[in-house]
Amino acid sequence: MEKKIAVVTGGAGFLGSHLCDKLLENNLEVICIDNLLTGSISNIEHLFENNNFQFIKHDVTDFIHVAGEVDYVLHFASPASPIDYLQLPIQTLKVGSLGTHKALGLAKEKNARFLLASTSEVYGDPKVHPQSEEYWGNVNPIGPRGVYDEAKRFAEAITIAYNRYHNISTRIARIFNTYGARMRPNDGRALPAFISQALNGEDVTIFGDGSQTRSFCYVFDLIDGIYKLLLSDEVNPVNIGNPNEITIEEIAKEIIELTKSKSKIVYKELPIDDPKVRQPDITKAKSILGWEPKINREEGLIKTIDYFKGI
Repeated sequence: MEKKIAVVTGGAGFLGSHLCDKLLENNLEVICIDNLLTGSISNIEHLFENNNFQFIKHDVTDFIHVAGEVDYVLHFASPASPIDYLQLPIQTLKVGSLGTHKALGLAKEKNARFLLASTSEVYGDPKVHPQSEEYWGNVNPIGPRGVYDEAKRFAEAITIAYNRYHNISTRIARIFNTYGARMRPNDGRALPAFISQALNGEDVTIFGDGSQTRSFCYVFDLIDGIYKLLLSDEVNPVNIGNPNEITIEEIAKEIIELTKSKSKIVYKELPIDDPKVRQPDITKAKSILGWEPKINREEGLIKTIDYFKGI
């Protein structure tokens, strides 16, 4: 029996590269497409000797050509950290709109199943807590974060439109905060910044008073949930994340303790429209996918800290 073939856009990024690993482990051929704007060859170079892996450097906002059959298209291309999408607002909007359109076009051409990497940011600064898939969100479309939030909201809308009007098999994963190896220490996300600062003995910088919450999922758990969603029959969005909620101040203190650092916490002004709370309701993922996170936060943090010690 021939191997199934998956195209992963953004496959050299943090999540995309782990997804490539997962698909290869499950006996698929993988075609990774990335323009390396925020992705890195170092995330995928361990795969270059694998005969089932192919890398194509390409901007997915342009027409995507892949020869031969394709069974799955997984669209993970997008700047995804605050520093990236605030520095690259136009590129973020383009990859969420034009890039999603081109990736869906490839899925339509190949009659392939399409999975969109959406985000909990579609909920904005939520007025409902925890956030379930039925919540429509509270997003400022013209705020600094709107370039990412609205790009993903549009991406969800066009994905569902292709499902309804072109009968394409589609899946939508709403991804909550994720951490693990291959994160960049300076990408603007709290957790890698805290780890990097603590390991270097620098002040650990919290934006706001630290009372805002996040729910952190270890990357292996997240990718397992994505894979289960890909193989499921669920068309509507599914939250993939860890519901174990913690304040930013608490996670900073945990990291200082785990790194045995002497760093002190300092506080700076909270960015505009920064969400005050974030916690996924994963009832749907549990019931439909039979999925929930397995790796506890301390175990995941230790693995991530070990990775940061080596870079």
